[in-house]
Amino acid sequence: MVNCCNQVRTLRKDLLRYNRIPTDEEKAEELEELGWKLVHGDVFRPPSMPLLFSVVIGSGIQCFWMAFATISFAALGFLSPANRGSFITAFLVLFILLGSVGGFYSARLYKTLNGTGYQATTFLTAFGFPGLIFAGFFIINLFVWGYGSSAALPFTSMLAVCALWFGISVPLTFFGAFVGYGRDSYEHPTRVNTLPRQIPDVPWFMTSMISVFIGGILPFGTVSIELYFIMTSIWFGTTYYYVFGFLLVVGLLLFVTLAEMSITLTYFQLCAEDYHWWWRSFFVSGSCAVYVFLYSCYFFATQSEMDNISSMAVYFGYSFMSALVLFIMCGAMGFTATYIFVRTIFGAIKVD
Repeated sequence: MVNCCNQVRTLRKDLLRYNRIPTDEEKAEELEELGWKLVHGDVFRPPSMPLLFSVVIGSGIQCFWMAFATISFAALGFLSPANRGSFITAFLVLFILLGSVGGFYSARLYKTLNGTGYQATTFLTAFGFPGLIFAGFFIINLFVWGYGSSAALPFTSMLAVCALWFGISVPLTFFGAFVGYGRDSYEHPTRVNTLPRQIPDVPWFMTSMISVFIGGILPFGTVSIELYFIMTSIWFGTTYYYVFGFLLVVGLLLFVTLAEMSITLTYFQLCAEDYHWWWRSFFVSGSCAVYVFLYSCYFFATQSEMDNISSMAVYFGYSFMSALVLFIMCGAMGFTATYIFVRTIFGAIKVD
């Protein structure tokens, strides 16, 4: 909280300095000025692979609203902790019904990034991430079927999921993308220069790898204690998880922490005149999921007593897919907060 207040005071000083009327001497020294204002002509330059970027952001927003709605229903008592199948059903149904949300945001963001046509974006949003998750479940089931375990899902259930996916989710995704691409693109307060600005060398502690490594530590610490109780309830089955109201609060704290870390690191990056912040803000926030997966490996080594191949395949397979969903969800939320922040600060300065 103290660091956040210090950052706000620093930002206000920057805005006062940038918006004052410069004297002739200050104009002559302007070329030597340092700071994030200097990249106003490049900060909104589209990132590399804008099509893929739009798809992952749209899918991440879809996953966020799926998780938020499911936990909210559980906190209100609509889902019983004793019936674990109800949670899987709720996640699945909400993800399918929210296909229009993913299509809307991916298409509109792609239009903002100067993309032409929404067909490719819609196709990847409808089949890319859902197809990856379905393929993961199918491979795990094939493995479990081969060992004759009772943990395998029936083949008819897999067909039912495919029917819901192709019959409901895909049409909703195309409808949402059609509406989103028809809307006006997001407005940026500054124009993009024709030629990109050269980025100066940055210290080693401000490189992308270091930022991604640091960005996920604090958000993971926010949920680490609650994660232990959730994993104990899922994999041991000796107790039921009841405190969904507290889980909802922890989830909101997670996204507040993600936003603060992503905004702070992006601000330092822009002060170093590095305007390639789009993908970095996504990976900085999504790195929290990497720590969650590493924690699941630690939990398996210290708490689990699984000793057969099929159980371990189910554990690590589901842990990896859960981390993948968390990665794309946290990355999208961190980017969204950073995008709002960048538009706000560059909209508050005077640019000649």
